[in-house]
Amino acid sequence: MRVRIKSWTGVATWTWVANDDSCGICRMPFNGCCSECRTPGDDCPLVWGQCGHAFHMHCILKWLNTQQVQQQCPMCRQEWKFKE
Repeated sequence: MRVRIKSWTGVATWTWVANDDSCGICRMPFNGCCSECRTPGDDCPLVWGQCGHAFHMHCILKWLNTQQVQQQCPMCRQEWKFKE
């Protein structure tokens, strides 16, 4: 007996690979999005610091803009530098 496939639909999922499951600033899951975004994905990417902590891009930018003197990681208080 032969089976003929008339059509098929591909399904894909994605996930961010980070040390934690949620953003340390907004507490939303990394597979979701921050409070400023409506949909997860490319519009709400994760960014890592040299210290190894990851945050939603919008969350860490907002956090750094509130820092007056020295820009520090909100988790470990090391000087914040974006990991390249």
